[in-house]
Amino acid sequence: MEAPPEHCPGVESEQAGRVNACAGCPNQSICSDPNKKLEDPGKALVAAAMKDVKHKLLILSGKGGVGKSTVTSLLTRYLARSCPDNNFGVLDIDICGPSQPRLLGALGENVHQSGSGWSPVGIDDNVCLMSIGFLLGSVDDAIIWRGPKKNGMIRQFLSEVDWGNLDLLLLDTPPGTSDEHLSVVSYLRDDSAPTSLSAIIVTTPQEVALLDVRKEINFCKKQRIPILGVVENMSSFRCGHCGNSSDIFPAKTGGAAAMCAEMEVPLLGSLPLDPLVTRACDAGEDITAMRNGTTEALASICGKIMSSFS
Repeated sequence: MEAPPEHCPGVESEQAGRVNACAGCPNQSICSDPNKKLEDPGKALVAAAMKDVKHKLLILSGKGGVGKSTVTSLLTRYLARSCPDNNFGVLDIDICGPSQPRLLGALGENVHQSGSGWSPVGIDDNVCLMSIGFLLGSVDDAIIWRGPKKNGMIRQFLSEVDWGNLDLLLLDTPPGTSDEHLSVVSYLRDDSAPTSLSAIIVTTPQEVALLDVRKEINFCKKQRIPILGVVENMSSFRCGHCGNSSDIFPAKTGGAAAMCAEMEVPLLGSLPLDPLVTRACDAGEDITAMRNGTTEALASICGKIMSSFS
């Protein structure tokens, strides 16, 4: 097959070969043939590129603004510090809102091309990062892409980045269950190794966030993605002056704990909102030397994550 056009609906789509974008494409007759089952040729490329990545972990959220990207960076920092003999990677597939370069202190870094593909940016001795944020001329540049172009970028990140040997690749995803999620799952899910791809879901305690988390859980179940558990972010607020805690998002329906019991998924832990941690994340600083309720909860959550892979 030749390279697909920019707005290709995807060779596995029911609309393949039938929509306006397919007009004039040299693959149109192949895609529209009802007797020929096609597999995206990118899957083989991704499988070859990711052969030395042992585990892939999707960080999901049903609702935007629950701190999914922040939780991704915090988990990465703690996992890397607590498991110095393991190698970790972060792939930022939130194409329109890449946050990881700032959160991991890599703003202004450049991605280099080598004979084996793009080289991810080194964050620490055992952590590397790839994000579309490294490919933009300015942090203020807007990415205005339709689904097929986003999917093409995700395929490039998975198949053309030289990840090397990784024990765990964390994928920071956009909110919801959209094109990016379907694309990355179709490329990474391996029915011969069903536990190689798993997910963590981030939420806040209020019901408006939990409503969408239920949808995210059902998405994972339909896509046959094991759920390691749910992280309840911003479970309480610790005042930086008096040290007292208060609930800024009241859990009127029981919060994440009640929802997890209802949906039969594990609750990995709850992260309080701490001003010191918030400022450190915004500055891209390492928070693993801090000692407070948030970092203690992080240590417990990371222990559960790593034990699930052992």
